[in-house]
Amino acid sequence: MKIRTYLVALAALAFGSTARADEGMWLLQLMKQQNSIELMKKQGLKLEADDLYNPNGVSLKDAVGIFGGGCTGEIISPEGLILTNHHCGYASIQQHSSVEHDYLTDGFWAKNRGEELPTPGLKFQFVDRIEDITDIVNQKIAAGEVTEVNALTRPFLNKLAKELFEKSDLKGKKGIEVQALPFYAGNKFYLFYKKVYTDVRMVAAPPSSVGKFGGETDNWMWPRHTGDFSMFRIYADANGDPAEYAASNVPLKTPKYLPISIKGLEEGDYAMIMGFPGSTSRYLTVSEVKERMEAQNQPRITIRGARLAVLKEVMAASDKTRIQYANKYAGSSNYWKNSIGMNKAIIDNDVLGTKAEQEKKFAEFAKGKPEYEGVVEKIDAIVNQTMPVTGQYYYLMEAFSGAIEFGSPYMVMDNLKKGLEEKNDSLINKSLEQLKEVFADIHNKDYDHEVDRKVAKAIFPVYAEIIPAEQRPAFYQDIEKEFKGDYNAYIDAMYNNSILANQANFDKFIKKPTVKAIEKDLATQYSRAKIEKLRSLAQELNSTSKELALLHKAYIRGLGEMKEPVPSYPDANFTIRLTYGNVKSYNPRDAVHYKYYTTTDGILEKENPEDREFVVPAKLKELILKKDFGRYALPNGDMPVCFLSTNDITGGNSGSPVLNANGELIGTAFDGNWESLSGDINFDNNLQRCINLDIRYVLFILEKLGGCEHLIKEMKIVE
Repeated sequence: MKIRTYLVALAALAFGSTARADEGMWLLQLMKQQNSIELMKKQGLKLEADDLYNPNGVSLKDAVGIFGGGCTGEIISPEGLILTNHHCGYASIQQHSSVEHDYLTDGFWAKNRGEELPTPGLKFQFVDRIEDITDIVNQKIAAGEVTEVNALTRPFLNKLAKELFEKSDLKGKKGIEVQALPFYAGNKFYLFYKKVYTDVRMVAAPPSSVGKFGGETDNWMWPRHTGDFSMFRIYADANGDPAEYAASNVPLKTPKYLPISIKGLEEGDYAMIMGFPGSTSRYLTVSEVKERMEAQNQPRITIRGARLAVLKEVMAASDKTRIQYANKYAGSSNYWKNSIGMNKAIIDNDVLGTKAEQEKKFAEFAKGKPEYEGVVEKIDAIVNQTMPVTGQYYYLMEAFSGAIEFGSPYMVMDNLKKGLEEKNDSLINKSLEQLKEVFADIHNKDYDHEVDRKVAKAIFPVYAEIIPAEQRPAFYQDIEKEFKGDYNAYIDAMYNNSILANQANFDKFIKKPTVKAIEKDLATQYSRAKIEKLRSLAQELNSTSKELALLHKAYIRGLGEMKEPVPSYPDANFTIRLTYGNVKSYNPRDAVHYKYYTTTDGILEKENPEDREFVVPAKLKELILKKDFGRYALPNGDMPVCFLSTNDITGGNSGSPVLNANGELIGTAFDGNWESLSGDINFDNNLQRCINLDIRYVLFILEKLGGCEHLIKEMKIVE
């Protein structure tokens, strides 16, 4: 397939285009081809393209990586010290926390290397190499080895990545993993070689009263006063290679780390962010935006809202429960509120009108071009057909695979039943061992059966109010027949009597498993009905997915051609990107102006000892009142906390480094603003802002509150 020249732009024409440089999650490997480095220089950058990304040498790219499973982190010392967000490290902080050692509440400060805590399961990934494999994929399509649709699928791309890895010079190197992904809806393909480190240790985390100051109330909001940071360190073997945890491992000597600037910020200053944005949908049609609002966001808003209300109540009543469910609550609430804000912003910012105007222009462009004529109409027809099914799917997912944790591995139960009926001891023993693993996994340290029971009692009726009886899973019919429609009675029976409900029930069953017990088990019946309904809905959606994939591929290719010679960027897919813009204030509403930075004065203004979200630690309050800010203060003596920039980010960018014109670290990105939460669908040049934590506040907290001067001495500070 011929890839048109929309990926290339003439710099002189791009300078004069109507596109705003602030918009765009740009691919590092296309910077020279798309002349974006010249645009960045015009805006203030003082570096060269190879300083940002050098496929044959060391560059800024080598100081940035994937932290955990869904965030970005950056290296800020020559000994593998990682800076990321507090909310990115939150699961690890919670993992190490207990009522006796409540690091969530009190914070954690390692005073030396020996106190840094190994964190099993935590990884840090660097991008080692990026290769364009578009021609290889297209040759396989042309040769009939794979269809155009299947070339977009994970099985094909994983197999291709493995084949190419086997032929590469990196084969046999420790910690190397490969990933092949489509871009521009399959008009381009890239292969990523990643170096994965698995010994990552917790170094520093402020108390949640700093790291989550403002809590859910301030989430996605400006002005912001949240010290959203945490620090970890990469350890490696003596050769600097990835290795599982061992006491003999040493801090990684990194080839690149970020110098830190405390020189200060002014409005209009150049700012760029390198990181791993998770997912955007900038090329949706009007019908698809409506589907996002009604069939995806609304289920998330409704179901998570019901669950969060329960969790908030039980967490407030018990420190043990608060610690157990802290990470679950934070993860669920973040995109619950995002979905509320997105739906509001889509209306407020007239995203549907903007998309309609784009489609009108595309229709004109597509005239006489068979590959593009009617593409939007065909997409709309499919979406209108599948939207009701999509809504059912997301309500079911959010309710019974998201909100409620308890269940039963019905396929393992089926195998056990078969083994019992056939008197197959091998199958029986294998199934029983699997059940033991599942039981331990369900009843882990962060699960409370009674809390989950309360959640279930809230969710069952909410789901039933929305989804008609004929569209619900089969267990709702059982509730009507066997429990006379009493949801609470059904839930109590399942949570009290099911095989995996508690240790006593489980031990009794394991001692003498029977076919009758399996057939009567409510949790097994419930889980089977849930999965069968999900599969049925997924099959309905999959019936049109191939056609929709090819239509999107054509539409996005056509939109790119329509924009030529202005370059296009692909939707985010959790691969390394660069966005550039400026430090900038904004006006969200009539007669309202938001300054581009906040100070610690706002922390005291928001303080409320009666509200956990706005508690100010006594020591921090004392430091603020005394203005004991050291070298990190503004010239007027105030202490900066957060600042705004026009950078284009989304989820996954959390923890990303914010860099000045010299490539020096000035902050870390952690949020977007409420007024532009439609930004994943449509970038708003006037309202879109990235909320960043000022690096000076990080260093102030680290030194004055945490007493970690030894960490600051590791860093290269530019004054």
